[in-house]
Parts: sequence; C-alpha cells; structure tokens
Amino acid sequence: MAPTEDDVYLRYSFDQYVIRKKVFKIFGGACHIYGPDGNLLFYSKQKAFKLKEDIRLYTDEGMQVEALTIRARKMIDISAAYDVFDPVANESVGALQRRGLKSIMLRDEWVILDRENRELGMVREDSVVLGLIRRHLTNLIPQKYHAEVGGQQVGEYRQHFNPFVLRLTIDLSADTDQSFDRRLAIAAAVLLCAIEGRQN
Repeated sequence: MAPTEDDVYLRYSFDQYVIRKKVFKIFGGACHIYGPDGNLLFYSKQKAFKLKEDIRLYTDEGMQVEALTIRARKMIDISAAYDVFDPVANESVGALQRRGLKSIMLRDEWVILDRENRELGMVREDSVVLGLIRRHLTNLIPQKYHAEVGGQQVGEYRQHFNPFVLRLTIDLSADTDQSFDRRLAIAAAVLLCAIEGRQN
C-alpha cells in the first residue's frame, strides 16, 4: 500500500536523521535516509553524468511515491541554486544556494532561501582552519556543519569517517520552534552528500 500524504509528512517530524551513501560507485549513487528509530524514511538514486542536477527523494527503494525534488537552476555552476519542491503538497519549499568560490577555497557555505528567494539563514562548515586542512592537506577529517536561521543555530550536520560509506547525521533538536523547514533541512543534507562529497 502506498503511503498517504499524512504518512509522508510524518517522516518530516523528527529531529534526528541519518544519511548513508556508498562512496565508491562507478555509475551514479544512491543514498538512504533513516529516522532515529532506524527505519528507512527516504531513498534517492542519482543518475550519473548529468549536466544539471535533478535529485528525487522517494519514500522507499521501490521509488513509487516521490516525496521531494531538488533541482539545480543552471547547468555546471559552482554557485548554483537548488530549488526544493514538494510534489505531495504541490508547492515550492525554498532553495539552497552554494557559495561556490568560498566553498572550493575555504569552507563549504550554503545560503538557505525561502520560496520568495529571500535569505533565511546559512549552512556552513565548522571552521575555516579545518576547511583549509581538509581541502589542501587531508580529507580524513570528517566534516561538520552548523545551520543557522534568523541568526540562531538550529541544527548540526556531522560526517562520520568511513572510507566506504559516507554517513551524515542530522541533529535539529536545537530548533524547538521548527523555524528550519525539515524538508529544506533534509534537502541540505542530501546536497552536502551529493555536491560537497565529490571534493573528498
């Protein structure tokens, strides 16, 4: 039986998530997103060699129910904006825009935008020093990101070192009033794995 709309939205009600993605995959890649109880909530399979990112999240590996779409506005753009769309509610959720040059040279930074393209906050790597070390000396230091909305820290993304599986945990427990839309928070995590993960 396919999940109902209420079933889909229950998947956005948690404060902790875990994303797992295999590092060594020749053609494309797939990621699994689990809830705090270990149950699979979302699944995404990326196609290889796409000039314009188009990432779809489904409720399971059968890929029958599409829960979220993350689509780049332009082809091959280091400062690309990615629109996040909810096909269940048939509405725009907002967007995430990479600060490309800074992300390449110093540390990863993503701007959180609302559906009117207004800046809400930021997802950024923990420190410039560690960012420089990761980029220019070793990629064995797991990345850590902080999410801020309205100047307040609302979440943390933490990568766990594993040479074969990229594992990222999301902790949104600081966001008590849910100012960071969980759909955008999950989309940000997927982009951190899909886009920033390539530099490692």
